Amino acid sequence: MTSTYAVLSEGLEKRFGKGAKAVHAVRGLDLAVREGTVCGLLGPNGAGKTTAVRLLTTLLRPDAGTARVAGHDITADPQAVRRRIGVTGQYASVDGDLTGRENLRLFARLLRTPGARARADELIERFELTDAADRTTRTYSGGMRRRLDLAASLITRPAVLFLDEPTTGLDPHSRNGIWQAVRELSREGTTVVLTTQYLEEADQLADDIVLIDGGRVAHSGTPAELKAQIGHYAEVVVAEDAGEQALHAAAVVLDQLTGARPRLDAERRTVGAVVLDPAVTLPRVVRELDASGVPLLDATLRPPTLDEVFLRLTVTGYATTGTQEVAA
Repeated sequence: MTSTYAVLSEGLEKRFGKGAKAVHAVRGLDLAVREGTVCGLLGPNGAGKTTAVRLLTTLLRPDAGTARVAGHDITADPQAVRRRIGVTGQYASVDGDLTGRENLRLFARLLRTPGARARADELIERFELTDAADRTTRTYSGGMRRRLDLAASLITRPAVLFLDEPTTGLDPHSRNGIWQAVRELSREGTTVVLTTQYLEEADQLADDIVLIDGGRVAHSGTPAELKAQIGHYAEVVVAEDAGEQALHAAAVVLDQLTGARPRLDAERRTVGAVVLDPAVTLPRVVRELDASGVPLLDATLRPPTLDEVFLRLTVTGYATTGTQEVAA
């Protein structure tokens, strides 16, 4: 491993169970995470993201392959890896019967951190928990518990921090607080490996994104590079008085002219699809819809969002929010 990479894996594999019923959760996973960056691990549910994190943090032993984290081999020297990393899982690990301050001091003592009391107090202040520091954490809101959990993972000043869906279930204000903390850590030189179901979160935070599908890396690159792979997003707005049939007619036209499955939003009266040659395709779409008698209110082009990248570049899953993919 060179000093360029904080996390480097090759051919990492993990199965659960035996025989025909075995689940091959991670199969040949190759990662290269640059030091001091935020790497977003994205993928459909069951793609292998959490299993990959558990392997890299030494919570699971790989069946095959190698990986080095913060300069240490996860199999040959797991204790050295644990001394250099911090981990925040999907659920807060703090003790509800202890105060916030007591939780951090306990973690510091268990990890044999010099100056345990001072380090706990420093993190209490950094994560804006001073007013609640001496209350039991069962009285904390979800956002406060997640901030405390993140603080606990930083007790040892880790070189690499693993965050497994750290903002799941949080309100927007609490989520923004976690985002700000991650940005500060990255600026200070901490390498962050982040799994998330919120694609906006990855777009906001990640320097590099790795799309995992079926237990292996399907695509990787910066957010801009991944967006460039799929072109632009063309969207038309169908007039309200045109009826549902006009929406589906628009979907058929976009399917035929783009070769991509359109996304139809009945509430917004929109139909859209990814296009590789927008300057040619969108005018053709408008002309064809006009010839078919489908009245349009608007037709636009824009760069794709990470949601659209995710839908286009992963095989097994897509997320919908009031939208549907249309098989024309």
